[in-house]
Amino acid sequence: MLKKKIIFLLGPTGIGKSAVAIKLAKKINAEIISCDSMQVYRRMDILTSQVTRRQKRQIKHHLVGAINPGQEYNVARYRRTAIVICDKLFAAGKIPLFVGGSGLYYSVIVDGLFAAVPQDKIIRAQLEKQLKLKGNTYLYRRLAKVDRAAAAKIHPHDCRRIIRALEVYLKTGKCISKLQKERVGLGSHYQVKVFGLTSPRQSLYTAIDRRVEKMFTAGVINEVKRLLKTKLSLTAKYAIGIPEVKGYLEGKYDLSECKRLMQRNSRHYAKRQLTWFRKDTRIKWIKVRENEKAVQIAERIIKNFRKSLIS
Repeated sequence: MLKKKIIFLLGPTGIGKSAVAIKLAKKINAEIISCDSMQVYRRMDILTSQVTRRQKRQIKHHLVGAINPGQEYNVARYRRTAIVICDKLFAAGKIPLFVGGSGLYYSVIVDGLFAAVPQDKIIRAQLEKQLKLKGNTYLYRRLAKVDRAAAAKIHPHDCRRIIRALEVYLKTGKCISKLQKERVGLGSHYQVKVFGLTSPRQSLYTAIDRRVEKMFTAGVINEVKRLLKTKLSLTAKYAIGIPEVKGYLEGKYDLSECKRLMQRNSRHYAKRQLTWFRKDTRIKWIKVRENEKAVQIAERIIKNFRKSLIS
């Protein structure tokens, strides 16, 4: 009996995954499940370049704009919800097509989560106190000393994940990076096919810079103003664009510098995404050609991998 298929379309920010995914989904009878840690939030449409209403009408999207930006969200919750959606799609005769750039979200679906280590309120309170007193850089350096592999995969500003990794180490004496290897994911139960979009570095960076320009034209300043009036989750508050625009609104620098910082930080993020993905030998890379349309990229994927996608 053939295993049911799960398809992933991954790649760095700004490369055009969403448009390609819609064309691909139409051709393989799929629905799209977001694999993005920021697109899950509502009211962050411009910041996260969420798919438009028109695009959603073309193909059903799941886990896009699903929760309020004040709610805490983690990989365990994401995995539980995504698995339920997969089961519903299988029952309807559809293929789940995961699309995004979050390496961690991709990993927990394909490889699973490590055996849960219960939270320790005392340890967590101590770490959160250190965060307030000494800052995230101190905690990040502390993590790097005990678990270099985990630190390499966590952004220095991702306080929630830094605290969790330290909490696990202090509670168990074991590195979270080692515990994460003792996992079983959907890759062992389903036929998983993973495709990644890539392009020459300069072409990608140019596309990212243009995307940020469009964000300002679309009103990203006002979107961030509205978000800053609410209490944001630890994850949402560090979405690229929020710290940069906040600095502008507080008068720390002008609009031009705000835009430059967003472009620079987006490029850095894309570089980190590619570094993560390129370590995974399961990914079949599709090089995006200059001026190539989304439908053409989708057709190339179908042509080159028809048997594994459709049979």
